[in-house]
Amino acid sequence: MSLLTILDYAGIALFAATGALAASRKQLDLVGFLFFAAVTGLGGGTLRDIILGRTPVFWVLDPTYILICVISGTFVFCTAHRVEWRFRLLIWLDAIGLAAYSVLGAAKGLAATGSPTIAIVTGALTAAFGGILRDLLANEPSVLLRPEIYITAALAGACGFTAANALGLPLYASSGLGAALAFGLRGGAIHYGWTLPRYRPRPGREQDEAMRGKKGKE
Repeated sequence: MSLLTILDYAGIALFAATGALAASRKQLDLVGFLFFAAVTGLGGGTLRDIILGRTPVFWVLDPTYILICVISGTFVFCTAHRVEWRFRLLIWLDAIGLAAYSVLGAAKGLAATGSPTIAIVTGALTAAFGGILRDLLANEPSVLLRPEIYITAALAGACGFTAANALGLPLYASSGLGAALAFGLRGGAIHYGWTLPRYRPRPGREQDEAMRGKKGKE
């Protein structure tokens, strides 16, 4: 089993677990757990394959990925009630999955196109999209709208892997560097609250107020 395959399976399992943990916070049944696990675990890779034109997508060609989501979701269903700090566990598992998938997505984008730019984009999308779907389905504040670093960590992991690969480093070294960058940034954001500078103009007007102002000018 190759290093990228291990990263692929690990990323799927971890993201699926975060989806199941989100289902546990909503007190869903087993089917709900499995649905959240599958959507979260498979969502990022599915988007990546569609963008790259690789169809059928990866989990259709290899149903092992679906089984991993089922196992992960069932495990969380049976054990989540024993964990008092489920949200904390969710975000740390998400950080590990993000690190693995930022590298894997970049590697698959690079293999498919040979373009470092596309590799970085597919790495970030693969790492982030599953979490976005999870939060959307669970009606939780999206990871994109939280102040701490998230997308930037995925971009850093994809950039680190792509740059190391371009320099001719072995696969394990470039993968380790990319994953460490992504996890380091995301872990620092979770633990220390790291953020990027925010846009700070005057507050936007309400839609009705803005439309009244437009009509007044006319």
